Amino acid sequence: MRHHCHNCHGRWSNLCRRVYHERMRLRLIPLATLLLAQALPAQPQAIIPLSEVRAGQRATGRTVFSGNKVEEFQVEILGILENLGPKQNIILGKLSGGPLEKTGVMQGMSGSPVYLNGRLMGAVALAFPFAKEAIAGIRPIEEMLTVESSAITERLEAARPITLGETRLVDIATPVSFSGFTRGTLDHFAPMLRDLGLDPRQGVAGGAPVNATGPSKPLQPGEMISVQLVSGDLSVGADGTVTHIDGKKVYAFGHRFMGLGDAEMPFARSEVITLLANVSTSFKISSAKQWIGSILADRNAAVSGEIGRKADLIPVNVNVKNLSRPGSSRNYQMNVIRDRFLSPLLLQMAVYSAIDGTERTLGSATVHITGKVNMSTGGPIDVDNQYAADFGAPAQASLAAVLPLSFILQSKLPNWKPLSMEFNIEARESREAWQLDRFYARRNSYKPGETAQFDAIFRKEDGAEVRKLISYPIPEGAGSGIIYASLSDGATANGLENRLNFGSNPRTREQALKFLSAQRKNTSAWVRIWRADMSFDIGGESMPALPSSVALLFAKSQPSQASLQPGRPSKLAEFETPLSEVLTAVSRTVQIEIKP
Repeated sequence: MRHHCHNCHGRWSNLCRRVYHERMRLRLIPLATLLLAQALPAQPQAIIPLSEVRAGQRATGRTVFSGNKVEEFQVEILGILENLGPKQNIILGKLSGGPLEKTGVMQGMSGSPVYLNGRLMGAVALAFPFAKEAIAGIRPIEEMLTVESSAITERLEAARPITLGETRLVDIATPVSFSGFTRGTLDHFAPMLRDLGLDPRQGVAGGAPVNATGPSKPLQPGEMISVQLVSGDLSVGADGTVTHIDGKKVYAFGHRFMGLGDAEMPFARSEVITLLANVSTSFKISSAKQWIGSILADRNAAVSGEIGRKADLIPVNVNVKNLSRPGSSRNYQMNVIRDRFLSPLLLQMAVYSAIDGTERTLGSATVHITGKVNMSTGGPIDVDNQYAADFGAPAQASLAAVLPLSFILQSKLPNWKPLSMEFNIEARESREAWQLDRFYARRNSYKPGETAQFDAIFRKEDGAEVRKLISYPIPEGAGSGIIYASLSDGATANGLENRLNFGSNPRTREQALKFLSAQRKNTSAWVRIWRADMSFDIGGESMPALPSSVALLFAKSQPSQASLQPGRPSKLAEFETPLSEVLTAVSRTVQIEIKP
């Protein structure tokens, strides 16, 4: 191959050839360096130990003030607060730069990483409410990296506010945004949410798209994320900032979210729409955009998760129809996290909001809820009940929807979990209910072998009346003494049964199913025949009226499963009396005497 040199106007000289090859060699050096850098594994982020942190040092923080652009702010180290909790220390820093002079330390900044000479120091995590300056508590990164091994008791201890004189240094509140929920839902559940440490806000964040499969670009420290408790037509998201990424591991927030311990909550990349300066606490208004992974630990000094991990959620489908207003049907589809404490509350809020968005929550109403909980093993668990009230029928119906889920999650039986849930709700803008007028025994005393008879008279608001006869055959050989007959509605009867069996958790799936199938409907009156006698429980099943010698024998042979409880009501029989509509809350008791 012949080469020509434009400078020599002819064939290459030896000098030209040497110059050409030297230039090509220099061009290939950057390319080889780039290929080598791509082939080598990424170097881990260098961290600075707490022992090297000193007052007066100048550090740099990273967070998002707008969109998804990570920006820097300045941090002046003021000092270290040592031993504020079990093996816990806090670095005090004064923040400046960007909008911080106007907003102060904002909700949503939790987890913002702070670097000193390129090494990671920790995360912005605590603040002083009503402070005039942006002074923050910085959680040392050394403590955050131990989140997977920290005990839940340590996290609860760390959640307590730190009192300094008359001021308090507290975890920066995690803003929790509820999208798609009615205002009435947040008002109704606000006390419970605040008891859990949540700061509910309505409509300041959007739900993450459920069809997103992964990030379009790598997640980086300083970016906003939204932990999604509910996603879909209704969504609940908690916003914070990413502190550190180690391979697929993600560390964020710099403090607990709710102290759940081991968890499985999906999180999404979030974009900041705007900042809202507030006299009390400023916060970021953000919108979840794309699934990234799952938070797997919520304890100690941070939350941690895994990029690309798909969370195991519970799909929920709710259909609501107002029979008083044709054409008002609505459908809600969502996914709820699996947590034995949070999931029932979130589901209750979702059902309440679905009713509130279709049916009035104030005034007379009758709500009929049916549905089922599809389980991992065995058949579905059915839900079927009605509620009627002048006030609060939607609250009663939403509570009925979550009782099976709460019982299932609390039982913690192995290889038995809810796969999906679906509910159909029909509401009428009128109160269709029976009230108990009278309940009495036809005689005051009976003998063994006779049939005791009780009359129950029910009335409706329109004057309709119905009389029911309840008969109880007294067994031959029944002991003398006083026995009682208690008439109540389904909810009251269920509450009494649950209180009597409190602490007797089911040990098998069959026991749990038996308990759930025995829940009583509100469209019937329930009469319980009982006496104040010695009762005995084994594995959540009542064994009434056992001889003392037999009960003590059981208690001795099975001390971990048996409990002898003298003096508690011992149920002898129970009768269901169906009615055409709901029986309002009632509890009436009469007594008869068994004579020899």
